[in-house]
Amino acid sequence: MKNLLVIGARSLIGRRMPEAIRAAGWPEESVRYSSRQPVAKQGVILDTARPYDFQPDRPFVAVIVCTPIWLITETLLERLVDLGMKRIIAFSSTSRLTKGASGEAAERDVVAKLAAGEDALTAFCEARGVAFTILRPTLIYEEGLDQNVTRIADLIRKLGFFPVCGLASGLRQPVHARDLATAAMQALTAKASFNKAYNLSGGEDLTYAAMVRRIFEALGRGPVIIALPEVLWRLGFFALNLIRPKKLKRNIHMVLRMNSDLWFDHSAATCDFGYQPGAFKPDFSREPT
Repeated sequence: MKNLLVIGARSLIGRRMPEAIRAAGWPEESVRYSSRQPVAKQGVILDTARPYDFQPDRPFVAVIVCTPIWLITETLLERLVDLGMKRIIAFSSTSRLTKGASGEAAERDVVAKLAAGEDALTAFCEARGVAFTILRPTLIYEEGLDQNVTRIADLIRKLGFFPVCGLASGLRQPVHARDLATAAMQALTAKASFNKAYNLSGGEDLTYAAMVRRIFEALGRGPVIIALPEVLWRLGFFALNLIRPKKLKRNIHMVLRMNSDLWFDHSAATCDFGYQPGAFKPDFSREPT
């Protein structure tokens, strides 16, 4: 494989790539980490919207893209092929498979972008002879940085309790960014994973309510979970959007999904490249300052 380029070094998964690369025994001098903003040692600047401005100091046979898959344009791929790319790992999301029928237009737009990104990458790589692997994580967490588990923790700190919809019985499989970075390195050299897509779920199946309880415990607090019926949530969202209609990102569908199973089997990834995610054990003592 020789030289490796990581695109999106400041993303949740990108931040975890250096340790995964070291653990895989990849020569440090052969790796470059790119971002639109300057990054630390071995960093290079790459704006995915302007790929021909990217003038690295070496060619790259292998590329791992940690940015959203819809940012991987044909122009970017052409530039990477010019630089020697023969192998690419890209991250999508299992949201492509769960939110297509969402009642929220913004969520359907994300699904459309994920699908278009996957399809475009597949078509390009098949036409140009580039071996690709698409990884679709479930609910990603990275203490202090993500928009899922950390947001719940922040609300618990603020309120002292956490409200859920009904029993909040829908299954979840939180997966740490660390495990996803490891998965990328495992898949990189595993020929069984070439030209395939995989769902990457976490190592533990939890109901939404059980996930919230685990977050309370990680914060050193006794769980205080208040179950509110769906009708109250609907009335509350309706009232909020009447009072402050411009303050959106209030998505009732996110609340209702607390009772829907978002479960995925990752056994194919385990079989093909040894994927072994850990249990859900958030550690907020290590949050970035």
